Amino acid sequence: MRLLNLIVFESPSFCDELWLVDGTPVPCGQSRETARRSELAGYAAYGWSRSHSRHFWGFRLVLVCAPDGMPVGFELAPANVSERKVAAEILERLPVAARTILADKGFAGRDFEAMVEQMGARLIRPDRKDEPRRHGQLGAARQWIESIIDTLKGQLSLERHGARTMPGLMARIAARILALAAAIRHNQLAGSWDRSLIAYDH
Repeated sequence: MRLLNLIVFESPSFCDELWLVDGTPVPCGQSRETARRSELAGYAAYGWSRSHSRHFWGFRLVLVCAPDGMPVGFELAPANVSERKVAAEILERLPVAARTILADKGFAGRDFEAMVEQMGARLIRPDRKDEPRRHGQLGAARQWIESIIDTLKGQLSLERHGARTMPGLMARIAARILALAAAIRHNQLAGSWDRSLIAYDH
């Protein structure tokens, strides 16, 4: 974590006025037998994956990052824990004052929005069907965080972590996020302000 903080704090991305927040499933098994006998039993839980419209057993990774993909905060929580609760714990540790936090509909809630405002920040998320229009659907903007998570899942194999113990899972998730931060910072120093990891695939 200290190494990740060192990379993040020296990156210009940390000063961006817009931060993105989202959660993604981290499955750890598919069968009931695995959930019963795994060393992760007692830590992992069943949760709902909106993107796959199914339940899964494992954890949920909540990520706060800059628009270029630089991770500025993250937390791994049981899949049945509210994303808003986890995000709130992350944001409380970060200097969010005067920033805009872009989230999805899963972060809708008066308490969460009020908490963000109390921190001196502004929460923007897509409008739900049952509320007055404020920000619209934000489809193009939401693609930022979705593409960042896609990088973690695709090139950095987030869902194929292969962990069997809690320390192992935490280490492997942290290693993937550290790799993403290091690649982005290397690209910045090389004069390429993007999230491309193609050069590191070989």
